[in-house]
Amino acid sequence: MIDREEKLEALSLISMQMIMHAGDARKGIMEALISCEESNYDRANELLEEAKKSMTKSHRMQTETVQKEASGEEPLFSLLFAHAQDTLMTVKSEYELTKRLIRVFKRFDDTISSKVLK
Repeated sequence: MIDREEKLEALSLISMQMIMHAGDARKGIMEALISCEESNYDRANELLEEAKKSMTKSHRMQTETVQKEASGEEPLFSLLFAHAQDTLMTVKSEYELTKRLIRVFKRFDDTISSKVLK
Protein backbone atom coordinates (compact mmCIF):
# COMPACT_ATOMS: atom_id res chain seq x y z
CA MET A 1 0.00 0.00 0.00
CA ILE A 2 1.24 3.46 -0.86
CA ASP A 3 1.82 5.58 2.20
CA ARG A 4 0.39 9.06 2.70
CA GLU A 5 3.62 10.86 1.78
CA GLU A 6 3.87 9.01 -1.55
CA LYS A 7 0.22 9.83 -2.30
CA LEU A 8 0.85 13.50 -1.53
CA GLU A 9 3.93 13.48 -3.74
CA ALA A 10 1.93 11.92 -6.59
CA LEU A 11 -0.83 14.50 -6.07
CA SER A 12 1.75 17.30 -6.17
CA LEU A 13 3.09 15.99 -9.48
CA ILE A 14 -0.43 15.83 -10.94
CA SER A 15 -1.10 19.34 -9.65
CA MET A 16 2.03 20.74 -11.29
CA GLN A 17 1.15 19.06 -14.59
CA MET A 18 -2.37 20.49 -14.39
CA ILE A 19 -0.94 23.97 -13.81
CA MET A 20 1.51 23.51 -16.70
CA HIS A 21 -1.23 22.48 -19.14
CA ALA A 22 -3.53 25.26 -17.93
CA GLY A 23 -0.64 27.72 -18.38
CA ASP A 24 -0.10 26.48 -21.93
CA ALA A 25 -3.80 27.03 -22.57
CA ARG A 26 -3.64 30.55 -21.10
CA LYS A 27 -0.70 31.40 -23.36
CA GLY A 28 -2.69 30.27 -26.41
CA ILE A 29 -5.73 32.22 -25.28
CA MET A 30 -3.69 35.42 -24.90
CA GLU A 31 -2.16 34.88 -28.35
CA ALA A 32 -5.68 34.35 -29.74
CA LEU A 33 -6.72 37.71 -28.29
CA ILE A 34 -3.73 39.37 -29.96
CA SER A 35 -4.73 37.76 -33.27
CA CYS A 36 -8.26 39.04 -32.72
CA GLU A 37 -6.90 42.56 -32.16
CA GLU A 38 -5.17 42.21 -35.53
CA SER A 39 -8.44 40.98 -37.15
CA ASN A 40 -6.80 37.61 -37.86
CA TYR A 41 -9.80 35.56 -36.80
CA ASP A 42 -8.79 32.30 -38.45
CA ARG A 43 -5.50 32.32 -36.54
CA ALA A 44 -7.32 33.28 -33.33
CA ASN A 45 -9.61 30.29 -33.69
CA GLU A 46 -6.67 27.97 -34.42
CA LEU A 47 -4.97 29.17 -31.26
CA LEU A 48 -8.14 28.59 -29.28
CA GLU A 49 -8.34 25.03 -30.56
CA GLU A 50 -4.79 24.41 -29.36
CA ALA A 51 -5.63 26.02 -26.01
CA LYS A 52 -8.64 23.76 -25.70
CA LYS A 53 -6.42 20.69 -26.13
CA SER A 54 -4.18 21.84 -23.30
CA MET A 55 -7.17 22.64 -21.11
CA THR A 56 -8.60 19.19 -21.80
CA LYS A 57 -5.36 17.55 -20.63
CA SER A 58 -5.52 19.48 -17.38
CA HIS A 59 -9.21 18.77 -16.93
CA ARG A 60 -8.71 15.06 -17.55
CA MET A 61 -6.09 14.94 -14.79
CA GLN A 62 -8.44 16.73 -12.42
CA THR A 63 -11.30 14.36 -13.24
CA GLU A 64 -9.16 11.27 -12.68
CA THR A 65 -8.06 12.63 -9.30
CA VAL A 66 -11.58 13.50 -8.18
CA GLN A 67 -12.91 10.13 -9.35
CA LYS A 68 -10.49 8.37 -7.01
CA GLU A 69 -12.21 10.00 -4.06
CA ALA A 70 -15.64 9.26 -5.53
CA SER A 71 -14.68 5.59 -5.77
CA GLY A 72 -13.88 5.46 -2.07
CA GLU A 73 -10.18 6.31 -1.93
CA GLU A 74 -9.26 8.43 1.08
CA PRO A 75 -9.21 12.08 -0.04
CA LEU A 76 -6.05 14.09 0.53
CA PHE A 77 -6.04 17.84 0.84
CA SER A 78 -3.40 19.62 -1.14
CA LEU A 79 -3.20 23.37 -1.41
CA LEU A 80 -1.28 22.87 -4.65
CA PHE A 81 -4.13 20.76 -6.09
CA ALA A 82 -6.65 23.40 -5.01
CA HIS A 83 -4.49 26.00 -6.78
CA ALA A 84 -4.33 23.81 -9.89
CA GLN A 85 -8.12 23.50 -9.92
CA ASP A 86 -8.50 27.26 -9.44
CA THR A 87 -6.05 27.92 -12.28
CA LEU A 88 -7.91 25.54 -14.57
CA MET A 89 -11.27 27.11 -13.72
CA THR A 90 -9.91 30.62 -14.38
CA VAL A 91 -8.38 29.58 -17.72
CA LYS A 92 -11.66 27.91 -18.71
CA SER A 93 -13.46 31.20 -18.06
CA GLU A 94 -10.85 33.10 -20.06
CA TYR A 95 -11.30 30.60 -22.89
CA GLU A 96 -15.07 31.02 -22.97
CA LEU A 97 -14.83 34.82 -22.89
CA THR A 98 -12.18 34.88 -25.60
CA LYS A 99 -14.22 32.57 -27.82
CA ARG A 100 -17.17 34.94 -27.51
CA LEU A 101 -15.04 38.06 -28.05
CA ILE A 102 -13.63 36.65 -31.26
CA ARG A 103 -17.14 35.98 -32.58
CA VAL A 104 -18.34 39.45 -31.58
CA PHE A 105 -15.42 41.28 -33.14
CA LYS A 106 -15.56 39.20 -36.31
CA ARG A 107 -19.26 39.95 -36.67
CA PHE A 108 -18.54 43.63 -36.03
CA ASP A 109 -15.78 43.69 -38.66
CA ASP A 110 -18.00 41.82 -41.15
CA THR A 111 -20.81 44.32 -40.58
CA ILE A 112 -18.51 47.29 -41.10
CA SER A 113 -16.98 45.71 -44.22
CA SER A 114 -20.39 45.01 -45.75
CA LYS A 115 -21.51 48.61 -45.16
CA VAL A 116 -18.29 50.04 -46.63
CA LEU A 117 -18.66 47.88 -49.75
CA LYS A 118 -22.20 49.13 -50.43
